[in-house]
Amino acid sequence: MAGARFLVSGRVQGVFYRASTREQALQLGLTGHARNLPDGRVEVFAYGEAAALDALERWLWQGPAAARVTDILREDGAGKAPEGFGTE
Repeated sequence: MAGARFLVSGRVQGVFYRASTREQALQLGLTGHARNLPDGRVEVFAYGEAAALDALERWLWQGPAAARVTDILREDGAGKAPEGFGTE
């Protein structure tokens, strides 16, 4: 199972970014979580098929309508996948 950590910058807090990411990840069959960071970014950990992770990354650039993404840092790796997809 592949895994990736995404650090999403821009206007991504207070715009339903985490909840929308959860919905998209579940549609893609991914597990993981999304959480707000103190510096204003959103951190997303996702696990699943490589093609689904790539699809999630493309969606993260778009996000919900009120979001304005300026940068995404992706770090690929493997790990123990959690069940479901949570938001913190």
